Amino acid sequence: MAEAINRVAIVGTGVIGAGWAARCLARGLDVAAFDPLPGAEAKLRNAIANAWTPLTQRGLAPGASQTRLTFATSLAECVGEADFVQESAPEREALKQDLLAEIDAASPPRAIIASSTSGLLPTVLAAKMRDAGRLVVGHPFNPVYLLPLVEIVAGEKTRAASVAAAKAFYKAIGMRPLVVRKEIEGFIADRLMEALWREALWLINDNVATTEEVDAAVVYGCGLRWSLMGTFLTFHLAGGDGGMRHMLHQFGPALKLPWTKLVAPELTEELIDKVADGCEDQAAGRGIAELERRRDAFLIELLALVQKYWPEAEGFAGRI
Repeated sequence: MAEAINRVAIVGTGVIGAGWAARCLARGLDVAAFDPLPGAEAKLRNAIANAWTPLTQRGLAPGASQTRLTFATSLAECVGEADFVQESAPEREALKQDLLAEIDAASPPRAIIASSTSGLLPTVLAAKMRDAGRLVVGHPFNPVYLLPLVEIVAGEKTRAASVAAAKAFYKAIGMRPLVVRKEIEGFIADRLMEALWREALWLINDNVATTEEVDAAVVYGCGLRWSLMGTFLTFHLAGGDGGMRHMLHQFGPALKLPWTKLVAPELTEELIDKVADGCEDQAAGRGIAELERRRDAFLIELLALVQKYWPEAEGFAGRI
């Protein structure tokens, strides 16, 4: 852990903010949190308690304790002594701009400020900040307390030192930071997931498959390979001894075929019903909390397996 970052402020304590809080507490850090919504503190503490079992299975850092969380009564109290601020407010541009300006004014000048936005540009988010040089996007993936990937995106005024500090901090709490080379909407991972999501919606919309069948295609096919190798290395193997070069020459022409649409279908009530009803059928009466526990148990075993085959990969070494 970088010595300068000992106290983390979490602003916004929904699913993502709670995940950040749980991960930081598991690393033995002091965490201050703030959310103005009624009942936010109780909801946050409950979410952290639910995450603590899988976190314990993965391994807690010395000094890790849920008691190191304090819930502030104001934004200024939350960020006033922070070394690192993680903002996780709802995805509304104007709201985030105003909030980040308030955080900028109330936090110590040394503090790095990161936004958990999944697609808004840091240059736009920093428009009202006094010191835009310390803002980065730090985009995580749910559940934040287990999944290691975090995308770091710099804005036009972001200092290189801020990116480096954010990267060091995220690595120190067991994450795999991915610095996005260009400021682009949706960054990297969400652009990839969005493409698959749009195609999946078309398959449902056109009655080609059910939600369960689409999920099965991912879980038992590409998903198994992607969890170890990703997209490019998977296709590299598809080329046999000739690797990616042979694969592109052999199968590249198929890319011109109109297989994919990549434009989302109109989200009609009929399509919403198809998707929602399909998911409810798949859940088979299991509530969200039960499905989350099942997911977390699976991820713990999967992370250990990925670590076994990629021991040198960032984000998998040691405890989270």
